[in-house]
Amino acid sequence: MSISHSIFEEIISLENLFLSWQEFKRGKSKRQDTKIFESQLEDNLFQLHDDLVNNTYQHDSYECFHICDPKPRIIHKATVRDRIVHHAIFRILYPLFDDIFIDDSYSCRLNKGTHKAVERLNQFAKQVSYNHELPCWSLKMDVKKFFASVDHKILKNLISWRVDDDRVINLVNKIIDSFATPGSRERERESYGTAYRQPYFPTFC
Repeated sequence: MSISHSIFEEIISLENLFLSWQEFKRGKSKRQDTKIFESQLEDNLFQLHDDLVNNTYQHDSYECFHICDPKPRIIHKATVRDRIVHHAIFRILYPLFDDIFIDDSYSCRLNKGTHKAVERLNQFAKQVSYNHELPCWSLKMDVKKFFASVDHKILKNLISWRVDDDRVINLVNKIIDSFATPGSRERERESYGTAYRQPYFPTFC
């Protein structure tokens, strides 16, 4: 069952865009692209608002670079303008999705994070080891190139199941479709042959 809200206006409102800018800027104020955007902040945000209102907003391409933290990773960075839109969507849609995640999902969630995840792990370790009297093991896993391999068809289906607003879906789809890795388009086209009659929500995020 979809959750019906008139939320498009909330997402694109000037108030939400300015708040999203403040959230985006935190810890990035010294970066060159942030400084350039801020030098004409009001003009940039008002223009972004007009583009969203008139449905002329288009997501730009990504800057690709490599980092090591500590393992090598390829990062695709969106423009400041696009990341403000990302924040604006997240601020409004987050409550619609957070309540479907299990409690022991700690990544990218408000009032969660690494420290609370470690505390929870310690609780489980103490429990299964009978107060550290017996040995216990934990399994650390990672999905290789997870975000680059997410099936866009399934992702869009999950979002549309929770958001019953075509304008929001159109905006979210623009962002999803703005990024693709070699082979991802082919995988997505193949998935269109599968019927998604019942939305599937994993037990972890």
